[in-house]
Formats: sequence, structure tokens, C-alpha cells
Amino acid sequence: MSCPSQTSAHATELNLPAEFEDLSGLIEADLKAVATMLTRRAHERLLLTRREYRDLHRELLSRLSEAVNETMAPLTAECR
Repeated sequence: MSCPSQTSAHATELNLPAEFEDLSGLIEADLKAVATMLTRRAHERLLLTRREYRDLHRELLSRLSEAVNETMAPLTAECR
């Protein structure tokens, strides 16, 4: 198994369809909590540097947000 390339990702903003906008704050908080828990565990187990910790957290949060955005995008009244 190879290690992923070391790229810096910019945090992706959560963009939910209008039908779900009232949940944005709650979902953002949950995504941040998940990214933080996973990053802390990785830091404890793998002894990450500050930069690795920060980059991992940013990458996790960005990809989690992207996954939610992509999954929820077609769920609008217009697409139904």
C-alpha cells in the first residue's frame, strides 16, 4: 500500500440545497468533530508533526464536506 501524495487541500465549504440549509450549522459542527477525533487519534498513534496534524485535519474536513455536498446536491425540489 502506498502513501498518498503530500498535497495541501483547502477546506471545502458545506453547500446544502435550500431544503436542508437549516441543518448546515449542525452538520458542519458534526463534520468538524469527526475530523478532529480522527486527527487526534492519528496524532496519538502516529506521532504527527504539527504540520501533518493541521494538513490531515484540513484534508479530512474538506473531503467530508465534499462528500456531503456531492451526495445532497441532487436532492432538491427542482430535481424531483
